[in-house]
Amino acid sequence: MRRGLRHPGLVGTHQERAGDAAALAAELRAAVAGDVDFSVTARALTSMDASNYRRVPVGTVAPRDADDVAAVLEVCRAHGTPVVARGGGTSIGGQATGTGVVLDFTRHMARLVSLDPEGRTAVVGPGLVLDRLREAARPYGLTFGPDPSTHSRCTLGGMIGNNACGAHSVAWGTTADNVRSLDVVRYGGERLTLAGATGAPAGAGATGAGVPAGAGAMAAGAPAGLLDLVGRHLSLLRTGYPPGLPRRISGYALDALLPERGVDVARSFCGSEGTLGVLTEATVRLVPLPAEPVLVVLGYADESAAAEAAAGLLPYGPLTVEGMAADLVQGVSGLPKGGAWLFCEVDGEGAARALVRAADAVDAAVVRDPAGQRVLWRIREDAAGTATRSRDGTEAWPGWEDCAVPPARLGAYLRAFRSLLAEFGLHGVPYGHFGDGCVHVRIDFDLWTEKGVRDFRRFSEAVADLVVAHGGSLSGEHGDGQARAELLPRMYGEELVGLFGAVKDVWDPDGGLNPGMLVRPRPLDEGLRFAGLPLVGLGREAARCVGVAKCRVDGPSSGPGVMCPSYRATGEEKHSTRGRARLLHEMALGEVITDGWRSEEVRDALDLCLSCKGCRSDCPVGVDMAAYKAEFLDRHYGGPFGVLRRPRSHWTMGRLPHWLDVFGRGLNAGMRLPFAARLAGVTPERAMPRVADRTFTSWFAERASVRTPALTLWPDTFTDHLAPEVGRAAVRVLEAAGLGVALPQGRVCCGLTYVSTGQLGAARKVMRRALDVMEGGGGAPAGPTGPVVVLEPSCAATLRTDLPELLPDDPRAARLAASVRTFAEALETLAPDWEPPRLDRPVTGQTHCHQHAVLGDTADRRLRARAGLTGDLAGGCCGLAGNFGFEPAHYEVSLKCAEDQLLPALRNAPPESAVLADGFSCRTQLTHLAGTRGRHLAELLAEGVDEQGTDA
Repeated sequence: MRRGLRHPGLVGTHQERAGDAAALAAELRAAVAGDVDFSVTARALTSMDASNYRRVPVGTVAPRDADDVAAVLEVCRAHGTPVVARGGGTSIGGQATGTGVVLDFTRHMARLVSLDPEGRTAVVGPGLVLDRLREAARPYGLTFGPDPSTHSRCTLGGMIGNNACGAHSVAWGTTADNVRSLDVVRYGGERLTLAGATGAPAGAGATGAGVPAGAGAMAAGAPAGLLDLVGRHLSLLRTGYPPGLPRRISGYALDALLPERGVDVARSFCGSEGTLGVLTEATVRLVPLPAEPVLVVLGYADESAAAEAAAGLLPYGPLTVEGMAADLVQGVSGLPKGGAWLFCEVDGEGAARALVRAADAVDAAVVRDPAGQRVLWRIREDAAGTATRSRDGTEAWPGWEDCAVPPARLGAYLRAFRSLLAEFGLHGVPYGHFGDGCVHVRIDFDLWTEKGVRDFRRFSEAVADLVVAHGGSLSGEHGDGQARAELLPRMYGEELVGLFGAVKDVWDPDGGLNPGMLVRPRPLDEGLRFAGLPLVGLGREAARCVGVAKCRVDGPSSGPGVMCPSYRATGEEKHSTRGRARLLHEMALGEVITDGWRSEEVRDALDLCLSCKGCRSDCPVGVDMAAYKAEFLDRHYGGPFGVLRRPRSHWTMGRLPHWLDVFGRGLNAGMRLPFAARLAGVTPERAMPRVADRTFTSWFAERASVRTPALTLWPDTFTDHLAPEVGRAAVRVLEAAGLGVALPQGRVCCGLTYVSTGQLGAARKVMRRALDVMEGGGGAPAGPTGPVVVLEPSCAATLRTDLPELLPDDPRAARLAASVRTFAEALETLAPDWEPPRLDRPVTGQTHCHQHAVLGDTADRRLRARAGLTGDLAGGCCGLAGNFGFEPAHYEVSLKCAEDQLLPALRNAPPESAVLADGFSCRTQLTHLAGTRGRHLAELLAEGVDEQGTDA
């Protein structure tokens, strides 16, 4: 390495590295007010971003301000340790990972410093999430123009580092087009204020030496020697960049330093990927929001037709021209006819009509309703994750993610690109910013084997040549990083790429800022995150997390989803779905986390997972952290002495169905004994649920059957022992709908509490016994009558998903899973002509997280509407989550989860609202925190049925 930089990271023997790391950490702690974390967990969490690459840092620092940043860079330069800046960690090219110190700006430097509505500018910290800026600007009718699909979690610093764009770039340009000035710190601690082309900001200081003629004060902030270097290569800069490319993101934007372009130092810095300096504050431009946004969806026969039409729509002033084909949006309803679509946002009804007339599309839909627009835009925003799953279930990866060609060339490029995929036997689903000629695609590369990696390189080289042949840019949005930088000479030629290196040396002569990225890059097939990972097992499952970080969303933009309640409560990366997946990935590799299934770091991160299953549906790639947690706990506490290390709550609440069957109402007296809560491993701040005097099954057995059974009602543990009134209400409604009800002829349990506490052996035994009862095995009576209706959402979700996954070789498990229906589904399918009682009142409450994630609530919404129950239920998780909220270490997080969406929904609801909560945990949480009795939908309908009967 050059000029004394000790890269990668700290070199030497293990003992020397440990000593150097300890000395570096100690010096950093003495120098900064922020958080210095060199722990195993911190290093594992930041070893990857949203790319195919992995670089393990020596430690992390979360600086509090620019002084901290300068101090970190000064200390690291003295130690010869590289530094990489990190925002949301969603970079596609590997540029948010590093082998030295990673700077995390999301913890303390996420402020909106100021907002000037009249001047249409804002001053932001590098860690500010884009949506927080947009929310602050919205009351003034303003927004920040660039809007990547990760707008709910990407940071302004990361957007500036990668020169991010987004769907609205056809109207408002890239991030570089919307920057006024930048405060940056060079490696070693020197601070600079970089001016845009509009002039130097106040107090920016003198211009650099060698300013080209006419540049004047506009060159303020350029490091010494930069403008002299530019002045010697003006002809190269004027001819070396491909013309007609609105999305030319690759390389350094040195042509912004040309005199005729205003010597725009700030613009030239955008897209430098943290290789020149570290951003500490930015002044950005705001633009007016459209007065009447209308979404026009245009259908075309195929992808090529849509691509060729996109450029012709630009004269009509659309705000977006986004393209996607049928292989991305399979199964999505509400789209016009066609095999590919353009999503075009315009301002106003007149503009929408004009665009439709000009489009020559097969079909068109004009969507004015904001809610309808959000539904359709969500398809596009989730594409970075959904595109990682092919139709046949194979995995697809980044690697050739976002090239761009002139918009007029897009159709021809896509046809050639599809042919190249076929030539290599690869599959991918192109989509993206067709109006700018920018295409995203995830491809099913085999990155696990040596041959697959060789093919990955061969394809990358071939497609780079294809892009260049069409006059394009290797990166059209996400930057080069390690993924494409090696190929830049094919696009720019050796002379211009050599100038990039010279510019890097002027800015960063020690080479300490994000080495191996963009300039003098590591090979594109080196350091892949899959190397050394087992091909099967939990680590392989965790590797499906591509790092798009939808689980890191907080604040109002989170919408009705669930994921990830613990992250939303703590703000800690290790409590996000992505963070936990990264730790499991590192555990499987065994390099950073070395104690495998006994890892305390992984256990601590999973400890706050509520097993809400939200990631199963809300994560674009379907990471199922609840299942991963169950397997980890099962193995973590396995072995001859593992049972002794299990929390007491696993033995008490984790085996609650067994204790209720054995002791029944006797548990009420037991829980009143002194120290009972402590002995049971539950917090004394909660009252344990009271066991009912009479079980639901005993009540049902003593009543006369009034109809021939059409369905089997599953008597789950919660309904049977703790809330029999729900079961009685359900029977009342089902029979009023003309449906006979039967119960299983024996004790059944889905195994939920065993699964959630990682007692998978016990769970399988419980499940097999239930299957014996349901299908007449082992001497049990004959199987169920009709569909199996399950009232408790968490039990229904367990039967639908965990049962067949834990017993994959037992065909009875798949049959029972397929027969499960929710209460609303049963009424809708078995009694479609039944008219529910008109209740005509508003409702509030929360859709159960397992219902959201696994079962769906479409039938419930329709049933509520038919009954005259108005209003939407909140998303999120109640925070109790079975045993989770009863455990002492979880109590505060449980409260925060409830305060996220559930309790505000209650406070904001009309006073006459009925509180709906189908889950027993949700009702228990409501009673404890709000003094409110939540009710199952069956209870509300039963009251209406009874009132109708009285009126009759």
